[in-house]
Amino acid sequence: MRKWRLSLGLFVLIALAVTWLAVPTTADEELPAFDTSWKAEFLPEDDGWKKAKQELIFNNGAEPETLDPAIMTGVTEHTLALALFEGLTSHHPETLEPKPGVADRWDISKDGIVYTFRLRKGATFTNGVPVTAKDFAWSWYRAIVNPDCDYAYLFFYIKGVESVYYSVFPKDKEQTPEKVTYEQFMKTAGLEIVSPRVLKVTLASPCAYFLDLASFETYMPVHKATVEKHGDRWTMPENFVGNGPFTLQEWSARKQIVMVPNERYWDRAIVKLKKITALAVDDIDVAYNKFTKGEVHWIRQVPIAKLDEAKQTPEYFVAPYLGSYFYRFNTEKLKDKNIRKALSLAVDRESITRDVTRAGQIPATWFCPSIPSAGYEPPKGLAYNPDEARRLMAAAGYPEGKGFPRLELLYNTNEDHKKVAERIGQMWQETLGISVALRNAEWKVYLKTVESLDYDIARAGWIGDYGDPMTFLDMWVTGAGNNNTGWSNKKYDDLIMKARFEGDLKKRREYLQAAERIVIEDEFPILPIYIYVNKGMRKENLFGWFETVRDLHPFQYMYFEAE
Repeated sequence: MRKWRLSLGLFVLIALAVTWLAVPTTADEELPAFDTSWKAEFLPEDDGWKKAKQELIFNNGAEPETLDPAIMTGVTEHTLALALFEGLTSHHPETLEPKPGVADRWDISKDGIVYTFRLRKGATFTNGVPVTAKDFAWSWYRAIVNPDCDYAYLFFYIKGVESVYYSVFPKDKEQTPEKVTYEQFMKTAGLEIVSPRVLKVTLASPCAYFLDLASFETYMPVHKATVEKHGDRWTMPENFVGNGPFTLQEWSARKQIVMVPNERYWDRAIVKLKKITALAVDDIDVAYNKFTKGEVHWIRQVPIAKLDEAKQTPEYFVAPYLGSYFYRFNTEKLKDKNIRKALSLAVDRESITRDVTRAGQIPATWFCPSIPSAGYEPPKGLAYNPDEARRLMAAAGYPEGKGFPRLELLYNTNEDHKKVAERIGQMWQETLGISVALRNAEWKVYLKTVESLDYDIARAGWIGDYGDPMTFLDMWVTGAGNNNTGWSNKKYDDLIMKARFEGDLKKRREYLQAAERIVIEDEFPILPIYIYVNKGMRKENLFGWFETVRDLHPFQYMYFEAE
């Protein structure tokens, strides 16, 4: 998702789809719900857990920008959304396979275009009001027409949505934006409220990972009356209404968020934790010390300086992660693509992962990680080449950096980000003769600064929202909510559009690889640095938490065993 944030493989999704295609599409509410007996394996084996204090404290890394699922963008926020909300589908805690959420079953048409979701009878919001098909339709509409929603493009898979979006937010600045009401939206979009408990979704073309998308935060429902009554303050504890396994009890700014079980959650019996405290500690050294003192049960990062120490403990974990660490270039300021290319060629990524990050990260001159389950291998980009970097800078009129303006490199407050930035700044100084000022900002300020293009170069990270290369590559299309580089390329846009509607997997892969080459071998709106690993510390008696390639951990399955 993400900023900072392999999911289930496409082969799993396709296999599931084949199974469900045999079920006729129907609104008949008498059809049985999908089997949930698989959950039994995640229940405690005996009553030993009852002797343990069921209160989880973890470090979420920063103060969340928002708790509104329509405008969330980061891993920090997504982690909280998994507790406070639930989409039509949810995640298997270990495999991340899509499982029933608010929907207790769904049927897929033979052509893979029409999805009919049936909502379970017991699904309600925390205020006791049933969650209905209209709640989903209205929540999706609200996100799509919201100028603060960076993920509206994830709804473009639904028939008619893209045209609605671009009528509200025209690509052509000369075009007059239209105001689209919910009623108008429902006439255009491929959505039909068959009954209060049945929602029919018609896609623009088959999408093998749509069930995965249906679990994503932007697809989660909100309570319309609450949002309209309280405006931006609807996510405050005194006003909050959600539909997840937990609900919001406390939000102490820059300190912590406290969540407690939602007594109205449809699967309340599976929830064992009595309290979750998410700390907003952006100093990873402080968070690490809290863990070693037993004050925190789970931290998502280990300071570079403490890696050797942490690796000696059974609580340390490291696992593959579907994520890319990179720098954005503000192309409205750094207009010459050859200068951006020179900056990229001057970075020795292998030395960064070997000497600075030191946790097994993969040095990368490409952006999208390899996704074998989706049949995708990224083009490799351009290797470290300091001589060519110097030649390009000289050709641009800045031999040995003479006359080149001083750049500012922005990163969100984090000691490890600082170390990487210092090393890259040193490389640029030694290779190109240019100087770079480092600027750090706390998470909310950092996000707003990047979104407003008030930067020269900005540290970034992106974690896949689903197990397909499109989750990495469609963010660079013109005007995409998460682009934030000022970059636009029609050829790139066309390739992504072709890939989105291409049914031939080989052709689709070729379109996506061609698009990625534009980014990493020609235009350079970004500077890829490395592919993430997921590393951290977790108490050994915390169960129901699994190492997953998207670092997703549904809280309803977690519990402590007595030590």
